[in-house]
Amino acid sequence: IRRAEASLDRIEYILHEEDSVPDPINPVPFPRPKGEIVFENVHFSYTDAAVLRDINITIEAGKTVALVGPSGAGKSTFANLIPRFYDTVSGVVKIDGIDVSTVSKYDLRDQIAFVSQEAILFADTILNNIRIGRPGASDEEVVAAAKMANAHEFIESFPDKYESIVGERGASLSGGQRQRISIARAFLKNAPIIILDEPTSALDSRSEEQLQVAMEKLSQGRTVLIIAHRFSTIQHANTILLFDEGEIVASGTHQEIYEKSGIYRELYDKQTMQQA
Repeated sequence: IRRAEASLDRIEYILHEEDSVPDPINPVPFPRPKGEIVFENVHFSYTDAAVLRDINITIEAGKTVALVGPSGAGKSTFANLIPRFYDTVSGVVKIDGIDVSTVSKYDLRDQIAFVSQEAILFADTILNNIRIGRPGASDEEVVAAAKMANAHEFIESFPDKYESIVGERGASLSGGQRQRISIARAFLKNAPIIILDEPTSALDSRSEEQLQVAMEKLSQGRTVLIIAHRFSTIQHANTILLFDEGEIVASGTHQEIYEKSGIYRELYDKQTMQQA
């Protein structure tokens, strides 16, 4: 009982914490977007130090864009401003011409699927863990999403198949299997905008290869942002944005940036040598 009281106290504290990103008083309608994302004169800082400075970029609908750069360069912050995990200090983020700060967070985030570096799974069945992507989905739709994510085969190998309990945080699954469950959620949600936050950074080469196939399927017809740790993750990207000290210092294809940016060339060559 005392342990439960301590947990309840913590939950009460969180539930009553002031929302640092409040909804607009009169949110504007937000129909399913095509997926064009625009940053106009965006500045952001967590404290006094600027994390993003004067960001101006347009990401066309249906394109796959990779965000690369040294640690702390601003890649994750850039992506986190799109679903309003934070608000800009100044400047505007727009989706299909609509300022994201004028839309309800529920409507905004309903159109964005997020696959993080660590897949968060619950001590429940595989079926219910995938269904988190769209709670009202049928069993057939869940299975179809798993097939698209290249997860169906390993799920079917378990004695209880889709009714298998994955354990706390997916303890009974490998890292690659957990990530494919996470990708299946994104397929099931069928959002027009996808954010992939270093989804392969903790995987071995075989698991990464299997996940790459699933991510390429997921990217088709959607606007995709990939925060890249491994350069192998961004092979199918239409454009690469190179971040350094809170600014986008170069953009283009791999070959274009490799030829004109010493920072990118150093990052790429260092990783290539480590893999050799």
